[in-house]
Amino acid sequence: MWTFGRKLSVGFALSFALLLLIGLLAYRGVEVLTQNSYKVTRTHSALTDITELFSLMKDAEAAQRGFLLTGDESYLDPYRQASANVPRLLAELRPLVRESPSQQTRLNQAATMIDGLFQLHRERIEVRRADGLEAALRNVRLGEGKRRMDELRAVVAQMEADENELLKERAQEVESTGGSVRMAIVWGTVAGALLVLAAAVTLSRALSGQVGTAVKHVQRSSAELQAAANQQAAGARETATSMTEIATTISELLATSRQIADSAQRVVTIAEQTATFARGGDGTLQAARETIAAMRRQIDLVVDHMLDLGRKSQQIGVVLDLVSELAEQTNILAINATIEATVAGDAGRRFSVVADEIRKLADRMTASTKEIRVQIDDVRGAVNTTVMATETGSKAVDAGARQFDDVAATFAKIAGLVVTTTDAAREIELSTKQQATAVEQLNVALSNTAQASRETEASSGQTSQTATELAEMSRDLLRLVQSQPT
Repeated sequence: MWTFGRKLSVGFALSFALLLLIGLLAYRGVEVLTQNSYKVTRTHSALTDITELFSLMKDAEAAQRGFLLTGDESYLDPYRQASANVPRLLAELRPLVRESPSQQTRLNQAATMIDGLFQLHRERIEVRRADGLEAALRNVRLGEGKRRMDELRAVVAQMEADENELLKERAQEVESTGGSVRMAIVWGTVAGALLVLAAAVTLSRALSGQVGTAVKHVQRSSAELQAAANQQAAGARETATSMTEIATTISELLATSRQIADSAQRVVTIAEQTATFARGGDGTLQAARETIAAMRRQIDLVVDHMLDLGRKSQQIGVVLDLVSELAEQTNILAINATIEATVAGDAGRRFSVVADEIRKLADRMTASTKEIRVQIDDVRGAVNTTVMATETGSKAVDAGARQFDDVAATFAKIAGLVVTTTDAAREIELSTKQQATAVEQLNVALSNTAQASRETEASSGQTSQTATELAEMSRDLLRLVQSQPT
């Protein structure tokens, strides 16, 4: 049993074959009509050119006759125009009559006659110009020009007759071809109408059964599609709402990430400044350490000098003891000398004076020695005090140096921690920027997802609307293919 699709295919195939046949016949007829039209046009053009050619020759004949009678050069203007245009017309006529050998022969005869006529006209014009009117009239009375014009007129008349006969034949061909085309179109149209009518009846019967069943299936599918579209639209609305809330949260997270990135950047800046200051403090501590070391060296020098000064003070004490002892002995000697001088009387008076002066000098030396000893004792005490104070200062400097070492070590640790903090802050900054970038990408993705959800919701609405329209169309189609409404 043939299906509806096969019946439809066969009906369309037969209709297409018949339409193609009619089209081919019509195209062939139109092609023949077009060719005949071109031929008719060429024939009319040939007739026009033949008529114009003979008219130009008559104008040339009349022009040379007028010049022969009057001698006025202005009468030769038509003759000159004919001489210029006749070769052009002969050249145009040759392709127009190429399909007729007899016409080509006559055209060649006419061209020869025309050349002879122009030669004769030129000779007469030269005779008129050279010998005058009488000589020219004698040539005219010979009748050569009239004879040649009659011969040309006969050839031209025969050419016109042949072209008119050819025109009649082509008109008959056009009429015959037009009749064939009309018959093909009429009978082809009748056959096509009958074929289409039969196909319409067959397809109508098949359509009522098969398409009706298909329409019912379409109605059920439309209802299911509408329900699915409604569920999809509800899910899309919920998804769009969730995506909107998530996008809001992501936007807040993005703002927080940017704030953290800014804070991390500031922490990096502060940590770098702190590291710079720590490096500067470490340099200052190194300079202070060097200063303390120099102070310690100076204190050691002072202690050495003080110890040397103590040793020299002791040496001075020994010398003073010797001087004191000498002063006592000198004093004793001076006393003895005074006694001896007194015993000596006048002779020893001067020596007594000298001895007395020596005794006084020894007394002063003894007093000076005592004062020097007191001062040396004071210097020695001061030196001992200074040595003790210097040793105490040296110990304090050593303690300060150790404390500076501890401080320097602490500063080094602080600098290391600051560098570590700076690196950690940079890592935090980089991680925060990466997090912000990821959050931005996530925000864009969520925005696209929300947009897709909204588009899905919109397409679900359109799908539901389309399902409704499909159901309406199926009912309308069912009413069309069946005899009564369902």
